[in-house]
Parts: sequence; C-alpha cells; structure tokens
Amino acid sequence: MTLPVWLLIALPLLGAAALLLGGRATNAWGHLLGCATVIASFVVGVVLFVGLVNAPAEDRGVREHLFTWVPVGQLRVDFGLQLDQLSVCFVLLITGVGSLIHLYSVGYMAHDPERRRFFAYLNLFVAAMLLLVLADNYLGLYMGWEGVGLASYLLIGFWQHKPSAATAAKKAFVVNRVGDVGLALALMLMFTEVGTISYEGVFGAAGEMSRGAVTAVGLLLLLAACGKSAQVPLQSWLGDAMEGPTPVSALIHAATMVTAGVYLIVRSGPIYDLAPDARLGVVIVGAVTLLFGAVIGCAKDDIKKALAASTMSQIGYMVLAAGLGPAGYAIAIMHLLTHGFFKAGLFLGAGSVMHGMDDETDMRRYGGLRTFMPITFVTFGLGYLAIIGVPPFAGFFSKDAIIETAFAAGGVKGILLGGAALLGAGITAFYMTRVMLMTFFGEKRWKARASEATGEMTEPHPHESPLSMTVPMVVLAIGSIGAGALLAIGGTLEHWLEPVVGAHEEAAHVIPVWLMTTVTLAVVAVGVAVAYRNYATRAIPEVAPENVSALTVAARRDLYGDAFNEDVLMRGGQTMTRGLVEIDDEGIDAVSRGLGTLVGGASQRLRQVQTGFARSYALSMLGGAVLVIAAILAVRVW
Repeated sequence: MTLPVWLLIALPLLGAAALLLGGRATNAWGHLLGCATVIASFVVGVVLFVGLVNAPAEDRGVREHLFTWVPVGQLRVDFGLQLDQLSVCFVLLITGVGSLIHLYSVGYMAHDPERRRFFAYLNLFVAAMLLLVLADNYLGLYMGWEGVGLASYLLIGFWQHKPSAATAAKKAFVVNRVGDVGLALALMLMFTEVGTISYEGVFGAAGEMSRGAVTAVGLLLLLAACGKSAQVPLQSWLGDAMEGPTPVSALIHAATMVTAGVYLIVRSGPIYDLAPDARLGVVIVGAVTLLFGAVIGCAKDDIKKALAASTMSQIGYMVLAAGLGPAGYAIAIMHLLTHGFFKAGLFLGAGSVMHGMDDETDMRRYGGLRTFMPITFVTFGLGYLAIIGVPPFAGFFSKDAIIETAFAAGGVKGILLGGAALLGAGITAFYMTRVMLMTFFGEKRWKARASEATGEMTEPHPHESPLSMTVPMVVLAIGSIGAGALLAIGGTLEHWLEPVVGAHEEAAHVIPVWLMTTVTLAVVAVGVAVAYRNYATRAIPEVAPENVSALTVAARRDLYGDAFNEDVLMRGGQTMTRGLVEIDDEGIDAVSRGLGTLVGGASQRLRQVQTGFARSYALSMLGGAVLVIAAILAVRVW
C-alpha cells in the first residue's frame, strides 16, 4: 500500500505548527523536530518515487481528492494533489536539499536564541513549496505561491533587529506582490475563458481560447514567474535577500522560491505551445536575465551577493530553455536539478567561510583560506567546477545542452539566443573564478576590526566548520559531480518527463555538437584565464577601486535595477496616486460638499418659515386650501 501524497506537506507543516504554537517550551529540541519532519518528508518522497518508477508507464501518476474547496456558482475547485513525473522531481529536490540545509542549520544557528523559530519558518517554507508543486490546479498552486512569499518574508527578515534585514524582507515581499497580481489575473482570465482553473480542464480547453486570450494568460504567468524567480524586470529583491541567514539563501536559491517560476512555465507548457508570442517573451526574459545577473556578479565583493547574482543568471538559463518549448522543457528541469546541488553547496560553503571569519562577507578581507578550511575549499571548488560547466561535472551536461538548443533555434533568433547563452558561460567562468581566487588563494588579507556587539578590536581566526555543517556540504558536492551525467545519459530525464511535458523534440543542430562543446569550453577557459590574470597575478586592494569603467559602476549598482523601479514604477505610481487623490478631493469630494452646502442653505431658509405661532400656521393652511380649490376649479374649466 502506497503512502498518501498529502503526507509530504503535512509533515513539515506539522513541524512548523508545533514549533510556533509550542513557543519557548520547544527551544531545547525544536531544531531536532524541524530536521526530523523534513527528513521524514524526504523519505516519503523517495518511497513515492520508487512507486512511480515501478508502476506501468501509463499509470505513473497519483491523484488525491481531499475535499471540495470552492463550490461557488459555476466555479468549483476541489482541493486535490497530484504526484507525477514533473512534480516528483521537485519533491525530491525540495525535501532532499531542504533536509541537508536543515542539518547544516543546526550548527550554523547553534548560538542564535531564536533557533527554534528559525526552524519553524524553514519548515513552513518547505511545506508551502511542496503545496505549490503538488497542487492539481492553479488555485492550489496560488496558495502555495503565497505561502512561499510569506515564508521568504519571515526568513529574509529573521534578524529584524538589523534595519537592512527588515528593509530587504519588505522589498522582497512588495516586489513579489507585483508578480502575484499577474498570477491572480491569469487565474481570473482562465475561468472567464474556459470555466475552470484545474490543470486538466485548462490544458484540455486551451485550444478553444482565442489567440489573444491564450497569449494574455501566457504573459501574465510570465509576470508571475519573473517575480518569484527574480527575472528582469522584477529581479531587484534577490541581492538584498542575502540579509537573511545563509541557510535561507541556500534554500531560496537552490531548492525552493526561485525555482517556482520555472516550474510554473514548464507546467503551463500546453498554454505556451499555443501562444508563440508569449513564448517569445519567455526566451527574451531568460536571455536578458542570464546576462544581467552575470554582469552584476562580476562586480560584487560580498560573497553571498556574488552568488545571488549567479542565481539570477542561472535561473535565466532555465527560463530561456523553458521558452524553447518541447525542445527545452526537459533541459530546463535538468539544469534546475543540477543547479540545486551545486548552488546549495556554494551557498553553504559561503556560510562556512563566514562562520570561520566572524561573519565577514567581503571577499577583499579573505585570501588563503584553503589551508585553514580544507573541506570547505574542496566542496566549494567542486561546486565551482560544476557551475562553470567543466566536464564531467553536473553543470556541463545541463548548461551545454541549453547553449546547443538555443543555437539550434535557427536564424537570427538562434544566433542571438545562443550567443547570449555562450557569452553568459564565459562571464560565469570569470566571476566564479574571481570568487574562488579572492576567497581561497593568495595571501591572507583579514585584519582586526571592531566588534559590532562590544566595539572591541578582534581579528578573525579562520577554522573549519563542525560536522553538522561540513557533512551536508560533502553530500551536495557529490551531487555536483554526478547529478548531470545521471540525468543526461540515455536521455533519462527526457524520457521520464515525456508524459507530462510531451515528447522531447531533439534540436536540429546547425553546428555539430562536438564543435559547440569545444567552443563553449574555450569560452569558459578564456573567462577563467582573464580572472586568473586579474586576481591571481596582481595584488587585490583592500578597498574596491573608485577609478573604474562606467560598466563596472553600473554593475556595482545592480545595473540600476532599483533606480529603474524607483523612477518608472514607484514615482510613476506616486504620480498616479496623487492624481487620483486630486480627482477625489477636487471632483468627488467637491460634489459631495456642494450637495451638503445646498441642502444646508435650503434648510436654513426653510427654518425661517417655522415661527412657532399658531396663527401663522393657520394662515398657511388657509392659503394652501385656497390654492388646491383654485387648482381643481381650473382643471374642471379647462
């Protein structure tokens, strides 16, 4: 007898509820409960995955109807879950990598007085993401979507005593609300057009929708994906989100939040297959964002922000692949899964470095750490080799496949998309080599500095992290080595996903694969060589130079993403709001005030007639009677 799918969500949700409602009474063992519930959810996921593998190909899917959720008029939404070939990939990623991040957090947050609350929020995050990928309709997905937004707000601002953390949490929440409006409008349009918001109903009736309607749905879903997955133009929150504890960064960037947009696009493939204009929007957003994030990563001295920019770029690769349709859906998911291993490993490695360097994040104050932190160095190095695409590491199989498929789009489109993906690979090799060299090689550059807590001068004493932190890093490093080959050999993942995303369309390669691979590796080698020349053969200044190019200045300022949002969106919104207020004050309120003045003036005049003398009232009655009689006589004569 198979295990119920709802157990996947219930376990971490139960853990979150117990820790939040139990309060300080759970402080001593709350972190253990948080880890146990997510690990148990992973075990359930593995059991369900084995059940799917052993089932006949036509029966590889589990549907669970739990209860009727929204029976309102023509809108009927059942709260149901579905476990299929696509959602189980996310289940294993979320619970597997999530479990490792939970175990890592035991050591990382060991001295935080609010560790129990931290684990409660982590559990809530995992539960919300599982609901998002397991729902069998868009409203259930939307519920998980909002749950992820809430959990990210709580975790990014976990150290709310820091103004920067509180501001970053609010920024992430507000920016994501823009994308959430797109998802809400898409749901409304689906119901208006086809009368349902279940996946089965929408995909089955999508062909009956007008081209304009299906394109609008596709673009609105893309807007939602841009918010959650930090794609242009809603990418500005991602770098600031590094204000949260490092395990949060790993969970957001590798296993949960930023992968939600990719899931939404791939799950909605039948809609995009009917909306070429919306699909074009997807590939443009992906291509622009992968370059956008890569350029920003080149100018960041904060190790976590450099990795955050990297995430933006790598998700751009996934979105680009998803926008290529049946030729790219499976490749997008493959890169998402391999990225889950090496990016989680890189973030946990960054957290290990910070742990040994008294929470210092500026790479200009690192140097030579490989001798002090050998396990962190090796595991981080394996993640580095995976992300830049060196064979046989995981990123080589997935990223190269995206570059090849982009060029295979053909014509000018193929040249532009493939060129962007290839250039992004070279820039990725540059900034990630920069991170490796500035952190682990060269002479030590750290000095004594004033403690934020006491004001006393202290000097970091770098040391290796405890086993609770290094063991998850080792496991993720192993995944960074072998996950790509495991998923790619024999088209394993492509065949697995075929019942959900359709048959994989092998790209018609205009350039031989061996030649494309050679060119890609050459571009990567150039990126590594340039970074080596700049950061291994020259002294690294303590402070970033001021006399730099305009592009470097722009990259340091996140390519003016915040300035764009402020000038175009915020100030535009303020101007519109002021205009509406003026209309309200000078128009609607003026009419209301005018009517009030008119009634008040008339009342003042009518009040003068009320004298209080009986003779005046009798005279009025006589006059009225005379007028009525006169009117009757006039009518009869007429």
